[in-house]
Amino acid sequence: MPRKYVIGIAIALAAAAALLPIGFALHMSWARAVAGEQRYLDGQAQRILKDTQEMLDQTVAMLRDLDDVAFEPCSPQHIRHMRALALRDRAVDDLAFVAGGVVKCTTWGVPAYDEPLVPAQVDLANGGRLVLDAVPVQSPGIRMVAVRHGDYSALLEPGRFTERAAADGSQLAVVLPGVGMLGTRNNPDLVLVSQALNGGKLDIDEAYLSAVARNADLAVVLLEPQTEALDMLPRERLFWLPMGALVAAVMIGLVVWLSRRRLSIAGELATAVRRREFVVHYQPIIDLRTGRCIGAEALVRWVRRSGKTLRPDLFISIAEDNGLMTRITEEVFRLVIRDMEDLLGEDRGAHIAVNLSASDLKDGKALRVLQRMLEGTAIDPRQIWLEATERGFMDVDKACSVIEQARAQGHAVAIDDFGTGYSSLSYLQRLPLDSLKIDKSFVDTIGTDSATHKVTDHIIDMAKSLNLLTVAEGIERQEQADHLIARNVDFGQGWLYGKPMPAPEFIGYYRKNVASTPPPGRLPDARA
Repeated sequence: MPRKYVIGIAIALAAAAALLPIGFALHMSWARAVAGEQRYLDGQAQRILKDTQEMLDQTVAMLRDLDDVAFEPCSPQHIRHMRALALRDRAVDDLAFVAGGVVKCTTWGVPAYDEPLVPAQVDLANGGRLVLDAVPVQSPGIRMVAVRHGDYSALLEPGRFTERAAADGSQLAVVLPGVGMLGTRNNPDLVLVSQALNGGKLDIDEAYLSAVARNADLAVVLLEPQTEALDMLPRERLFWLPMGALVAAVMIGLVVWLSRRRLSIAGELATAVRRREFVVHYQPIIDLRTGRCIGAEALVRWVRRSGKTLRPDLFISIAEDNGLMTRITEEVFRLVIRDMEDLLGEDRGAHIAVNLSASDLKDGKALRVLQRMLEGTAIDPRQIWLEATERGFMDVDKACSVIEQARAQGHAVAIDDFGTGYSSLSYLQRLPLDSLKIDKSFVDTIGTDSATHKVTDHIIDMAKSLNLLTVAEGIERQEQADHLIARNVDFGQGWLYGKPMPAPEFIGYYRKNVASTPPPGRLPDARA
């Protein structure tokens, strides 16, 4: 990837790394503030329900006690007793003695006329009966709540049921479900109250918080705008914003580190190309039928200034993204010729396979460079095999042209890492290849229960149907080698036969091997 794109992506990632954690912290601050306000609202609703129920229970208990008094009904002593009880009870505004459906006397005395009782609207679980729209004898224009038991009735002002609620902006309704309101505060929206009762605790229209508390007789509904949570927001932000800032700082630091690493590796790689900091190791390629070494695959290594050696999979993609691959390929050609000219000159049966990148196949420049380098050396072009991955053959027409050029120069051409990309039988039929390399990932499945273990045999059959020689990579166990031999795979490489090794070590390995093994069978030959 070009430097300017790396910088652009780094800036975008840094911006995201800064904004996302802060945005998340702000979101969590608000969510936690709303959740805290919801908990407060739930607690308030439960407390109001408890207080209301206790008020009703105490009132019914008072009426039950009055049923047991021995005073003459409506006598002065009886009225004084009721008056004393009403004064001692903070919730009760008046007490009345009832007989024959008529109020006979109250704490105010005996009324001038008989007042018929309004029928009770609901029976309570504590044994009392309730009337929502009771009318006091002394004040006919006032709406009261009547609690009755036996021959007595207590009148309570509706505000008694909401006076213990917190003095905030929440809307409160104390409800007898299916009957009506015992009391309200702050003019609650009856539609919202109904929605809350029907749906329980919910955010109504995403603008209100609601809390509902219920028991056998009552329901308490509290409503308030979500904006009430703003009171709790500073405290939540005090916790979440530093965390968000810390995460943002870590993420930005990581982006900067990765970007600098990417850019520094790209820059260091360009310097390495100029300074020729590369070496080539050679992994033996074996004729599986005879065990004879027929050559090696040249594998480039980058020896960094720190002394650390990097495998190609750690830097090739960076080299391709930064336009360095052609120069690295040229350096590999130079090193292979330097390392192997004597061996290849004295043994025409030896071959070295060199990898080409996708960019090397675009215009054939690498082939022209190789042709020029081989001129005047002891190496026959047929001793240099060329390998390219499936990605290099994506433009089939251009790939065919480059492959034909390579074969015309005498180089056999193999498709590397087959089966890991885009290949199909029709795809292969169009390419003038000499051999096919089976990727290690498929060889690894031999002798296992993997779902892909049959793919290896399918690839072998496909290659044979096209008269391609086959090379298996990554052979590590004798079981794998035995299976490949049974399937008539031609060549193999892997740690079972030898690891990638420096040139002098490989040359010694090769000479020792060929001295003790029979000649190989058919070899790839672009001119065959």
